[in-house]
Amino acid sequence: LALVLGYQGKYDEAEKLNRRALEGYEKELGVQHPDTLTSVSNLALVLRYQGKYDEAEKLNRRALEGSEKELGEDHPNTLTSVYCLAHLLHTLRQYTEAAELYQRACDGYTQQLGSQHP
Repeated sequence: LALVLGYQGKYDEAEKLNRRALEGYEKELGVQHPDTLTSVSNLALVLRYQGKYDEAEKLNRRALEGSEKELGEDHPNTLTSVYCLAHLLHTLRQYTEAAELYQRACDGYTQQLGSQHP
């Protein structure tokens, strides 16, 4: 529901639901569980849409670090976290780090999914 609200531009409502979901995941599964880290990324996305870039960056970095630790650097979920952080940094005009992360995501996706994957 939070994702749908975000897509509808109802960012305040989406943020509240994402925060509530994240709280539940952290309580039930722990802060490093892959599902919790996905929830972290979802909240970061809504915050980016709202222009809350500092908190979004912290959450994107948390999701990436957690995914690297729990799933490995080349796992598709980790690569999605790499891409999300790159996108945010691009928005913030931090082009050097963004380009490095975009390249890492592209290389990782190509390695994991193949060059012909859509």
